[in-house]
Amino acid sequence: MRKGPTGDSSSNPRDPIHYEFNLGKAAMGYLAAVDATAMAAETQAQCLRALEQAHSIGTAARTAILGAFTSGQGYSADADYSARAWLINRTRVTKGAAVGYTAWVRRAAAHPEVAAALAAGEMSESFARTICTWTDKLPEDCRPDADEILLTAAGTGMDLRDLAGLAGEIYARSLLGKPDEDQDEAFEDRSVKLETTFGGAGVLTGDLTPECAAVVTTVLDALSAPAGAEDTRSQAQRFHDGLQEAMRRLVAAGLLPERAGQPVKVVAHISLADLMVLEGSSALLEEWTSRVRAQWAGHRAAASAGGSDGGAWLDSDAAQAVACDAAMAPFVTGEVNPAALTARWERLSTISWPRAMRSGAGVLAVFRSQVSATADLPADEASWSIGDKQLSKRRRHVTLGCQVVQPFAPPFLG
Repeated sequence: MRKGPTGDSSSNPRDPIHYEFNLGKAAMGYLAAVDATAMAAETQAQCLRALEQAHSIGTAARTAILGAFTSGQGYSADADYSARAWLINRTRVTKGAAVGYTAWVRRAAAHPEVAAALAAGEMSESFARTICTWTDKLPEDCRPDADEILLTAAGTGMDLRDLAGLAGEIYARSLLGKPDEDQDEAFEDRSVKLETTFGGAGVLTGDLTPECAAVVTTVLDALSAPAGAEDTRSQAQRFHDGLQEAMRRLVAAGLLPERAGQPVKVVAHISLADLMVLEGSSALLEEWTSRVRAQWAGHRAAASAGGSDGGAWLDSDAAQAVACDAAMAPFVTGEVNPAALTARWERLSTISWPRAMRSGAGVLAVFRSQVSATADLPADEASWSIGDKQLSKRRRHVTLGCQVVQPFAPPFLG
């Protein structure tokens, strides 16, 4: 078996490190195999506290060994270019875990008092990491004293909330003489980003000022309370729903600045297919069907008096019977406003239509209309055509039947 910096310690069973390691491994193996359900609650609590203490001591041991391994470039014996790469390739941990291990090496070098507390099992790894994060914001000459103060406070039983308050006070005292500079830096770093994914979901990230964070926290706390014992949402999910509810109330209250003189509205596009499967959609569908059938009845009556385009206006069973094996062709339908149509013609009266149509400036659209409309067309010296209709100055009045020709203004007319 290969010896060297990364050799297996089992190659020397008389090594005291190997002996102690095997003892610890055997103890952990025993706890992993024991039937925890047979333990008394007090025993389970003792084991959990001991395991957390062992985790702290294990973190300190790994940090010390990895620090020496890194400084001696022991990873080069296995042709790895860094300690992190060696951890990933040789101990088969993830990149995130390797980064965490190597971060503790740097952290222990900057905070020796915290590393000593970990090695003694006096503090959990998570508490130690949090304290280091707080004191890292201090000037370098202030960190040792701050670490000692916070470690002493934690040893007396102070919880994380109180420790955070104490760390904040220490931080504020370290900035005496330059508070405005720090506040300006925090203000300039403020940001909120909302990115939309391909599926329409949003990813919200930000760096809030203390004032903004206080307001947002207050709103989310008020709107994210559990709805009862049956509410199984996580805190993150409740915060999401609280944010949505806050935005909905803000829009509904009409407190947002208007856009183009109109109140701000949230527009959601919902297909008819989705509306038809909503609860209560049957009543909506029946109302819509009744209205359309009434319109179809009017078309049938108008066709009986004034003639039709040769098509039948069918509904109900008759429509189903015809549609079951008929060839379908989709087209756009719409109501025609005669006054609006006349106004559009008058607006286009200044265009030389033959020249405009030859140059492609005129844009025309043909719609299948549900009603008949009469419009006065503008006079023109030259005859011109739309579709199969020949129009001239002698034909200023034309009846537009079911096939309605509706002109649209060219782009340069707005």
